[in-house]
Amino acid sequence: METACDLVLPCRDEAAALPALLARVPMGFSVVVVDNGSRDGTADVARCLGASVVEEPVPGYGAAVHSGLLAATAEYVAFMDGDGSFDGYDLLPLLEEVRSGRADLSVGRRRPVSRGVWPWHARLGNGLVVWWLRRRIGMTAHDIAPMRVCRRQALLDLDVRDRRFGYPVELLQKATTAGWRVHERDVAYHPRAEGTRSKVSGSVRGTVRAARDFWRVLA
Repeated sequence: METACDLVLPCRDEAAALPALLARVPMGFSVVVVDNGSRDGTADVARCLGASVVEEPVPGYGAAVHSGLLAATAEYVAFMDGDGSFDGYDLLPLLEEVRSGRADLSVGRRRPVSRGVWPWHARLGNGLVVWWLRRRIGMTAHDIAPMRVCRRQALLDLDVRDRRFGYPVELLQKATTAGWRVHERDVAYHPRAEGTRSKVSGSVRGTVRAARDFWRVLA
């Protein structure tokens, strides 16, 4: 069945993760890999595996996501990290929630498959941001939407402007205040692929940098 959904994968040095990751993308999803300054041949690997590639020279998670959104052409658009920590088949129920009209934004809630997958410092930072959003604006989600699906035009109209790590926080904040129906579903959170390194949870420094971007959006 035609899903009419583009899958945007923001990537920086994720060449080692792409073969296994793209093999687990369900039929009907068109993959858009956004190469955000990789030095390991990510773009070449993605093209060889049949993905469309967009080059985004401005560093930042939000910059890569927005470039992928602009490049997407399908009615629905999905976003997922390109490090191999998620299974593309978990996108199917998220997409169905939006296609059926039950949700405007369908998001994944990370459930680690083993100890150590989600380092304590990254989990703590995520938890504090989520607690603040739930307390401040009544957000219903329990995670900052590392995997998500919505209508492309609706997301463009929402006008999320952060171009760094604060992008998903601004997205959830704007979606909640705009009255979007947000549906959350548990998704498996796996160890990232060997040969890749997280820009956020891979170090305390990376987590602090991301937390700074989060709080800048919330301020």
